[in-house]
Amino acid sequence: MTRLIADIGATNARFAIANDDKIDHIDVLPCDDFPTLAAAAKTYLQRHGEGAPTEGAFAVAIPLNGSDQVSMTNNHWSFSIRETCREIGLEKLDVINDFTALALAVPYLTPKDYYQVGGREPVKGAPIGIIGPGTGLGVGAVIFGADGKPVPVTTEGGHVTMPATNAREFALFEWLKKTKYHHISAERVISGKGLVNIYNGLCGLDGLDLPEKQPADITKAALEGSCPVCVETLEMFCHFLGVAAGNLALTYGAFGGIYIAGGIVPRLGDYFAKSNFRAAFLEKGRFKDYLDPIPAYVITHPYPGLEGLKYLGH
Repeated sequence: MTRLIADIGATNARFAIANDDKIDHIDVLPCDDFPTLAAAAKTYLQRHGEGAPTEGAFAVAIPLNGSDQVSMTNNHWSFSIRETCREIGLEKLDVINDFTALALAVPYLTPKDYYQVGGREPVKGAPIGIIGPGTGLGVGAVIFGADGKPVPVTTEGGHVTMPATNAREFALFEWLKKTKYHHISAERVISGKGLVNIYNGLCGLDGLDLPEKQPADITKAALEGSCPVCVETLEMFCHFLGVAAGNLALTYGAFGGIYIAGGIVPRLGDYFAKSNFRAAFLEKGRFKDYLDPIPAYVITHPYPGLEGLKYLGH
């Protein structure tokens, strides 16, 4: 069976052809360059459509409720699954959450696809937690059935309430609540937008009139050490991620490991491995020893969502 697969985010749509468990012709198309998803898919097929796929499987970065109508929250695409299937010329089109696709991929990743940050060996067959800061914050999990097959667990865990663990964080959250948000979720501080929120909040708390910055500008200045506020911002980001990842590990008993996905952390390189992430992960009082053996992994595979779509239905 030849399938058209796509991992669709806020900025880019990553397309590929899946055939006999292989992925070929990966191509990344900017969403802003196309009026509709169907238009992007047809452009892709014109470039790489040999083999005439009869089925499709797309992953989208939004919660799905079983409706035929899908509206992307972080780009302008809104589409009917049935109409898109017809326009592209497919007999069948499955649309799943992007973290469901990621959960399908994680059990099949190999050591060349990630690096480890603390902990010991994973427990075979134990639950796995997945957390991924990018434009937003995705959270998912994998459990294993009696037959040993992985079962993805789709969640909206990026929107849980984010706890403050010290006075500085509490002050930051108060500032954000007064100026911008009614609810401080994990996504508000563990994402690209979260980096900007932390940076703006620290400037506000300290009475600093600094230029506005984009997420990439903040991480670059932090890694260079050229901006003290950016340095503190990135330190807070890693701490918040550690707290959230530790909560996820406790919630699922994730002795199969915690996998960190998304576009931000892999770009941090050695900085992240040496950051306060692991210390924050273990900051659970009496349950520090419970968490200590659980390994955390940073996924470096460039297209894990496409890998997961390859296994959909297997």
